[in-house]
Amino acid sequence: MNDNTVAFIGAGNMARCVIAAMVRAGYPAGNIIAANRSQPKLTALANDFGIQTTLDNIAAVTQADIIVLAVKPQMMQEVCEALIAAAPESAEKLFVTLAAGIPVMRYQQWLGQVRLVRAMPNTPSLVGLGVTGLFPSGCSNYEKAFVDHMFSGTGLNVWLDNEAQINHVIAVTGSSPAYFFFFMQAMQQVAEQLGFDASQAKQMVAQTALGAATMALNSEHSFADLRAQVTSKGGTTHEAVTTFANQGLEKMVADAMYAAIARAEEMAKSL
Repeated sequence: MNDNTVAFIGAGNMARCVIAAMVRAGYPAGNIIAANRSQPKLTALANDFGIQTTLDNIAAVTQADIIVLAVKPQMMQEVCEALIAAAPESAEKLFVTLAAGIPVMRYQQWLGQVRLVRAMPNTPSLVGLGVTGLFPSGCSNYEKAFVDHMFSGTGLNVWLDNEAQINHVIAVTGSSPAYFFFFMQAMQQVAEQLGFDASQAKQMVAQTALGAATMALNSEHSFADLRAQVTSKGGTTHEAVTTFANQGLEKMVADAMYAAIARAEEMAKSL
């Protein structure tokens, strides 16, 4: 599978995440091409990972077996239509898209009846601890296996049964690193108020979050059970957790996640 040439159209943060994960997992850097309309991001990718780069999207796709669309959603139609107009043979290749909010139907309008995988990795993919939701359309078993291989270095791959689940993945894993960072930021701020310096506070909070996540992954117990194990009735943790519950933490989290889903659906309708 490492013999396939993969072209990334766009060189932003998500493309960088996937490229980094592929190279870290042993994918040959020489078989990865990134195309972008400006040079600085390409230079950084070439320097950091040793991949091929070009300012010409068409040059990239003509060399590729797999085309990864990694541009902003509002640019996607223009990019897709330009690719097909200049390189119509691209319609026979496998497309993978990293863009949020654009359904398969739109790509079929812009590219034709192409084989496509919608992929939704999250930013922890950059360090190999991410989650990627994957939805295939018209793909062969080999192509699905290749995409699974392609994202293997990002962390956990989750194949989805229906396209609507992509928006659910956005809420559960795509946007959620920001939820945790927000919570950790609030904890750090209080730690600093308690007299710890910024570096100490950040390390303490991040290490605790890492430890809790590792315990959860290595345990057969539910999150609720794990929480109960460290929550003695009448103790300090009980007081803190009760405060969260009384102030509506669960509802706040649910509202935020459904808001993310609603926004993804709005984006799909606007394109």
